[in-house]
Amino acid sequence: MKKLQQYLPWIALVFALLYAGQKVARLEHIESKFDLDTFRQLPVSANGRTKPIDTVARNSLMNLSGRQSIRTDDGNITAIEWYIELITDPEASADRMVFRIDHPDVLSMVGLQTRKPPRFAFEELRPSFNEINRQAGKAFETKAKKRDPFQRAILVLNQRLMLYSDLTQLDNPYLVPPINTGDDWRSFVSVLTENPSDIDALALLSILQYFRDDNSEGFNAELGEFVGAINTKLEYEARKSRYEVIFNQAQPFITASVLYLMAFLFGCFGMLFSQLTKQEWSKSLLSTMTALIVAAFIVHTIGIISRVYLQGRPPVTNLYSSAIFVGWFGIIIGLILDRQNKLGLGGIMASVIGFGTLIVAHNLGSSGDTMEMMQAVLDSNFWLTTHVIVVTIGYSSTFFAGFLAIAYVFLGVFTPTLDRERGKSLIKMIYGVICFATVTSFVGTVLGGIWADQSWGRFWGWDAKENGAALIVLWNLLILHARWGGMIRDRGLVNLAIFGNIITAWSWFGTNMLGVGLHSYGFTESAVFWIMIFVMSQLVVIGIGMLPLGIWRSKFARPKPTES
Repeated sequence: MKKLQQYLPWIALVFALLYAGQKVARLEHIESKFDLDTFRQLPVSANGRTKPIDTVARNSLMNLSGRQSIRTDDGNITAIEWYIELITDPEASADRMVFRIDHPDVLSMVGLQTRKPPRFAFEELRPSFNEINRQAGKAFETKAKKRDPFQRAILVLNQRLMLYSDLTQLDNPYLVPPINTGDDWRSFVSVLTENPSDIDALALLSILQYFRDDNSEGFNAELGEFVGAINTKLEYEARKSRYEVIFNQAQPFITASVLYLMAFLFGCFGMLFSQLTKQEWSKSLLSTMTALIVAAFIVHTIGIISRVYLQGRPPVTNLYSSAIFVGWFGIIIGLILDRQNKLGLGGIMASVIGFGTLIVAHNLGSSGDTMEMMQAVLDSNFWLTTHVIVVTIGYSSTFFAGFLAIAYVFLGVFTPTLDRERGKSLIKMIYGVICFATVTSFVGTVLGGIWADQSWGRFWGWDAKENGAALIVLWNLLILHARWGGMIRDRGLVNLAIFGNIITAWSWFGTNMLGVGLHSYGFTESAVFWIMIFVMSQLVVIGIGMLPLGIWRSKFARPKPTES
């Protein structure tokens, strides 16, 4: 048993690395007589960036159905198989169940019944096109804040039908490569119309015709020649496209989220065993948690580096990437705290934040390309590297302090785990992280003001996002001053730190929900509900943290009996 305790962390680390490695070693291979593995690596241009056609297929199918494959009676159809069928045989593809419709009123309007899974074919929707367009037009004329759920759902369905139409007409993405390096990509249909003798367009036309005619030999031969020309003309873009296909299949952030969840479970068992006077097992389990976190962090880091390489941008460019980075830096804080205090609480909170933020990112990325072209005002790698990253570190640090405070409340109220040593250590950790968060939030906000002055000609304009950043700084300063002035003690520090989660969530996501201001780049309607749920949960935890100390299960928190 002692040997098992000793080697368990190493066993877990090897297991985690093998689990992550097999995702790359067992990359998806499409069983087909057509060389679709090569076809999906072809670079194309869509939404302002060059990407593999595999990414276009995955994002399009995800946008339409919420999945990256189609389930049929004969098995799963991959995104690239669906896409090439769509552009070569639209009539057959029209019967595929790809349109996700959840709203019952929308289903009633188009004359369909609820089914599981809630996906429908283009052909089923065809008779209702005029009514969908009419209702979507009425919804579009209504202000976004006043639209009811039906109007929002009908607009989503209309947008999906428009995307489907664009794909079938081969107008988007741009499939024809530029004639010379530095030129623009070209629309397949436009090139064939204006210049029917264009070599690249004719080669693509032959490839698609061979697929339609079920001629695999012709398809593979023509594709090989076309890929050779692409590799010669656009070597860098072709290399990045091949790597992005691997990145799409490996899905490092999903792998990391699984490992973070496993680390959290080991950490919880480690804390439990510490109360059962089984200290050796507790140390072993907590060390195993750390090993899993390190493995997940390595995978997480590889994913971020891959995105930086593919985008040619710093790691934070939109809400999706900010969620990934917030969790990544939270892991660093947790590992540092555990290294100093050796209590395991830093690692447990790190795994919670790592898993939670990757789940948030996964949902943010479910509707399209997460590496889309930057808005013009944000097109500055210098300020993205300085202001944006420093502010995001401030978000991560403030959240980490808040989640440590949540751990303090839960452990103190519901378990006897929070003895005096753990309680004091946890308070020191919360205080130290708030100090760090204050500095990074302040520096990041000042850098943002300098960038705003260069971009918009004013340092400060009381924009919603600017106000949110200022609130984080002011709230952290309020906590520190209240602590220094003796106005709050341990529980006061804890409850104020938890409320910092609300303020940070508001600055990070909530300001985008307003749909106003120069910083409103990442509006997403569905996030409103989840932000409200998060806010309510934090208020509930604060309420629990304010319960009388006499009913807290941790003994150190109970007031001493009055001596007679």
